[in-house]
Amino acid sequence: MHATLPRILAKGHALDLTESSFGELRRSDDVLTDFAALRQRFDEDGYLFIPGFFARADILEARRHITQKLAEQGLLDPAYPAIEAVKKTGADMSFLADPRPAVEFMNSLAKPNAAMQRLLYSGKIIGLFEGFFGESIRHFDFTWVRTMGKGFGTDPHCDNVYMGRGSSRLCSLWVPYGDISYDIGGLMVLEGSHRQAERLKNYLNRDVDTYCENRPEGPKIKAGEIPWKWGGVLSNNPYSLREHLGGRWLSTEYRMGDLLIFGMRTVHASLDNQTHFFRFSTDTRYQPASEPIDDRWIGENPIGHGVAAKRGMIC
Repeated sequence: MHATLPRILAKGHALDLTESSFGELRRSDDVLTDFAALRQRFDEDGYLFIPGFFARADILEARRHITQKLAEQGLLDPAYPAIEAVKKTGADMSFLADPRPAVEFMNSLAKPNAAMQRLLYSGKIIGLFEGFFGESIRHFDFTWVRTMGKGFGTDPHCDNVYMGRGSSRLCSLWVPYGDISYDIGGLMVLEGSHRQAERLKNYLNRDVDTYCENRPEGPKIKAGEIPWKWGGVLSNNPYSLREHLGGRWLSTEYRMGDLLIFGMRTVHASLDNQTHFFRFSTDTRYQPASEPIDDRWIGENPIGHGVAAKRGMIC
């Protein structure tokens, strides 16, 4: 067992921290300016972890906008400076379970946040992806902003089932807006899972916005009365999933300025937040401009997983 690691939880399950089951993400800042080496590393690992890519001050500026918004909505404990993001006891975040309010909330944290917009959609990060893809790039127009209080992290999943209607080379970028220790709970990826496409093909070939129009729930889904029939989760138990698929869960204690890039078929999840602090992060997507793009996530007001995104099929 790693001698210095605390008890690490995912979906309420204590992870096996033996060296054969849990490890650190491999750093790729050593090949940051060598795009051929970056592509090779990505093919090998299914992800790229680049510590200190962004200036810490720029991340802090974007974080300040988030905490100000949360303070205005009464979600932060006023006994502490807002920038510390201490969740107010009893603060109700249940509205995030409804897709429409959740989208509005994320837009309020992202669209007016000039520092975040600069970080994610201009300058260094665009140069990184253009070098990585070897051509001009295009990004999705929606920014996923995560505000995770104390509780369970995200279930293990692959992003392909949520945004797989365009380029197969689409990449996700995860950026933390705070220093994230293991008890606050950052992102983790399952080692080698990007090479298990054949084993996971029944899962990867699905789309959360397809439904069986000839079944009883079909009309309700079409009318928007049922947001999703299937939520895209691969497993509710990260511990048993790792035992089933093999490999190690890989994570680290992230610092402001770090980033993690991964592909659509890399299994990932997030650790539980065991603290009274909010954990902030963003998910954004980038791809070659020459390739098809998933139209659910483009435009001024993307349709996302709304009614317009649903596709009926005969089952």
